[in-house]
Amino acid sequence: MRILVIITCTFTSLFCCFSHAFLATSPPLGPISSTSTSSTRYYPFRSKNFPAIGASSLKSSSNAADSNNNIDDSCDVLILGGGPAGCAIASLLGSNGKLDVVVANKDFDKDWVPNYGVWKDEWQTVLDKYKSFGIELDGGEFGRSVDREWDVTDCYFGGSFDIPTEKRMRLDRPYCRIDRFALKKSLTKNFRVVEANHMSNAIGINMYRPAGTLIHDEDGTTIQLQPKDADSSPVTMRTKIVIDTTGHETKLVMKDNIEPYTQPGFQIAYGASVVVDETESTNLSKIGPYEKDAMTLFDYRTDHFDGNESETIKANKAPTFMYAMPLGGNRVFFEETSLVARPAVSFQECKDRCFKRLKHHGIVVTKIEEEEFCYIPMGGALPARDQRILGLGGAATMVHPSTGYHICRCLMGASSVAKVIQEELALEQPNIDRAVASSYDALWSPGNIRQRNFATFGGEFLMKQNVVGLRGFFDGFFKLPLELWGGFLAGWPGLAYNENHESWEKRIWFGLNFIVKLPLPVAADMFLSIVSYSLTENFSLIQSVTPLLGDPPSYKYKRNMDSIGDVAAKEEAVGMIRRSNADVAEMPTEVAITAEKTKDVAVVEST
Repeated sequence: MRILVIITCTFTSLFCCFSHAFLATSPPLGPISSTSTSSTRYYPFRSKNFPAIGASSLKSSSNAADSNNNIDDSCDVLILGGGPAGCAIASLLGSNGKLDVVVANKDFDKDWVPNYGVWKDEWQTVLDKYKSFGIELDGGEFGRSVDREWDVTDCYFGGSFDIPTEKRMRLDRPYCRIDRFALKKSLTKNFRVVEANHMSNAIGINMYRPAGTLIHDEDGTTIQLQPKDADSSPVTMRTKIVIDTTGHETKLVMKDNIEPYTQPGFQIAYGASVVVDETESTNLSKIGPYEKDAMTLFDYRTDHFDGNESETIKANKAPTFMYAMPLGGNRVFFEETSLVARPAVSFQECKDRCFKRLKHHGIVVTKIEEEEFCYIPMGGALPARDQRILGLGGAATMVHPSTGYHICRCLMGASSVAKVIQEELALEQPNIDRAVASSYDALWSPGNIRQRNFATFGGEFLMKQNVVGLRGFFDGFFKLPLELWGGFLAGWPGLAYNENHESWEKRIWFGLNFIVKLPLPVAADMFLSIVSYSLTENFSLIQSVTPLLGDPPSYKYKRNMDSIGDVAAKEEAVGMIRRSNADVAEMPTEVAITAEKTKDVAVVEST
């Protein structure tokens, strides 16, 4: 009963969510151009030394293989995947000039595809962090790897709760579109590139198939990679640490299915960069209802179905919203987005709704320059503990579980991981297990897991809502002070306003402020959802907003001493047996041997 009272009193705190993000840890990859920067080199596999050869194809060296136990190349850290997560962690790790870092991706020369949208103040925290590593994120029309910037952000939630359909909610918070080409150029430095992909699948913790393609030992990992040329034989890389940035549905990073978790939901969006006809426009400061000097974050209105009852019912049950980025003149990026659903809304449905909405607003598209199909798993299980492969980005489930925002979280998390690995590998005798465990802890500390659990409930609540509930939810959400709603959307240490959500007390304060902003039906539904989720799913929500239940399990490295046992007790027994005058004084032989052999080992491990 006490827990139920706590649930009902405090869990108002829940949560929100929002937004949209077009992020994927590892979108289709590729540099800004086919020419690499001076600090990024393309190499064939070789052994030991790495002279600048300048080749971009991978060929196995039989001489190297014969002389070095079939190892074709070696490095300190191997990054699998060449999207923002992979390039970010590679650039950071190599920034001190002390680590040999390799990015392995057979399609590295492909351009990054998604349109990355970020809050300007959040992006500034990322810029500052990377500058501290000596990495400038520059380029783009507006500098700072930004190609478009809007001083204000607009939302439309009309059509429910007496909110007029035409009413606009304006947020005085600047928004930016990342120049994906400039960002890749800024992050393509301090590492080598090999055009090959891994060929393994995890079948258990630190177990892989096909047999022999990925093997861990005390000092590192030996992994086979398949070159871009499919007819080439696999090549073998030796490395200390492997970091997997291949995306949400990684084949190498095992997820924790023991701790309570919910299945992921999916953000689906169809986007198009278009040119529109303005010859009959009476107001060139707008494109349809959308102001050119504002970014439109949400348009949840459904008046564009023009009385079509079946389509309106369908849209009410499976809501989508328009996301609009005016790009200057008569160019604009439109994206129809399903925020989060399980199962996912179809891409065709999003595309059809997008153009139906544009037609309703009198927006005539004369050319489609680019199409985007956005697929983002949200929520789901965190990485399993005690594994040697280090996940980052989507592979480490870093996407915001109720908004889909990712890139700022990913880049900030990469900086924390880089610091841990640089420090561990600088030791005279680095411990690889400790390096990986500490890196996971840098991403998913108990405190950060508690904050994520809070947002995970938000995603589950949003998936239940029809379009009426979502309008009421976000109308109340954005009526909160900026530091409260901004902190929820950040959801990651170091990002703007996140300090307002980093403790259970602050999350409760957020919830109490939020509940009074909601329309009564939405508030009542949230209250019942809090109780139901906490009692039927798991206690993670209670853990996130109260001091009850302590912290989630930690990823911190802790040496398992079970195979050694209590050395002091065994040594005492051995000594007593040796001094005994009894006719029979013995202990199991294997225990006595273990006591002798582990004496020095235990001393080392304890230090």
